[in-house]
Amino acid sequence: MRATDTSFLDRRRFLHRAGAGFGMVALADLLARDSARAGPLAPKATHFPAKAKAVIWLFMEGAPSGVDLFDPKPALDKNDGKRVKIDVFNGNPGPLMKSPFKFRRYGESGMWVCEKYPGVAKHVDQMAFVKSLSTESNDHVPALYQINTGIPRPGFPSAGAWVTYGLGSVNENLPGFVVLGNRSGVKGGPINWSSGFLPSTHQGTLFRPEGNPVLNLRRPPDVATADQRAQLDLMATLNGAHLRDRPGEPDLSARIESFELAYRMQGEAADLLDLSKETAAARKMYGLDDAKARSFGTKCLTARRLVERGVRFVQVYSDGEWDAHSDLAGNHAGHCAATDAPIDGLLTDLKARGLLDSTLVIWGGEFGRMPVSQGNGGRDHNPHGFLTWMAGAGIKGGTSYGETDEFGHKAVTDRTSVHDLHATMLHLLGIEHKKLTHFHNGRQYRLTDVAGDVLSKILT
Repeated sequence: MRATDTSFLDRRRFLHRAGAGFGMVALADLLARDSARAGPLAPKATHFPAKAKAVIWLFMEGAPSGVDLFDPKPALDKNDGKRVKIDVFNGNPGPLMKSPFKFRRYGESGMWVCEKYPGVAKHVDQMAFVKSLSTESNDHVPALYQINTGIPRPGFPSAGAWVTYGLGSVNENLPGFVVLGNRSGVKGGPINWSSGFLPSTHQGTLFRPEGNPVLNLRRPPDVATADQRAQLDLMATLNGAHLRDRPGEPDLSARIESFELAYRMQGEAADLLDLSKETAAARKMYGLDDAKARSFGTKCLTARRLVERGVRFVQVYSDGEWDAHSDLAGNHAGHCAATDAPIDGLLTDLKARGLLDSTLVIWGGEFGRMPVSQGNGGRDHNPHGFLTWMAGAGIKGGTSYGETDEFGHKAVTDRTSVHDLHATMLHLLGIEHKKLTHFHNGRQYRLTDVAGDVLSKILT
């Protein structure tokens, strides 16, 4: 996977010879930029032609209910109020509970979508619904770790870290992996976008949803650009000498590179996050005129701007949680109102700009919800059968893969693991998932370390 920039040495020789013609600040800056492009985030070759260049993962934290959004179960309507034998996470299961929402078919494919997602429903002919996912844990934090890293415990690299490790990034002035977080913080914290045992250069960079998105990025007003550049050059000299005595220290190397990336981000990030340049029509399309949708809409619009600039992997967390242990109708209706227009806007905008053909969009949570009731009209956690959908690059739209049982409890047809999902994502990015490995602690690891098969039936 390690492609090299064949012109790098020639450019450095030219820059050194031409040094007298450059200002020292300009020379140092150009050398730093060349060094970064030869580093771990430089673009790398794929194993085979890729259909996707970037990923936007719309993460619905807290676990949305597939049977209430995209996978209606007539048996739930018929048996509403009937008690069945079932094991649940929190104990004391109630009876079977029908969905509080109405459904209808959409598109030429006739896919079912609930009444609360009319904007999302416009795009079903571009989506593939995977209805038979399963995971190992029924608790949020380990399930979040597994959907993000493949393993339900901390210490392993996230999917975004693996992607940038394998492919690098296209934009040298922005991180290769960006996380657009939520207001309250994601359960399990930064481990969800950690680089684990991969070089720390590949960890996700968190952009906060409110206030200053990237802390400590802006240069103090009383520090001139030339002075900041001189400080960085001095640190680079000292750190470089330190690194020469300690070869093979990836965290030290990553720390040095992070200073240069932060320097380059100062201008690019400011432009990226300035949404005032977007038209009124674009802002409305993403739901920015609606108080309920504004936060998630801003993140979806930022995600489009990120992939447009060459960022490889963007994860967008919804605000609040879909964790409806009571009042599922109110909880899910609220989250649908917050995410419907933004997702509609994102898919519409990506398609209009020609970016949907090269961007894989994933929607889903860490697990699903039970078919029986809990508390006052809620549903408990369900790791045995849940739903996600994918759209965009290489996805066969208007398709469905796998099924749960008649009540939506357990996957019974084409049971799909998190590793299968990851393998499919990597395949679309041009990566043979069994060959993307990293030697650590005496063995070779990969994202799909336990197993993983590409879901070829949903691919073009």
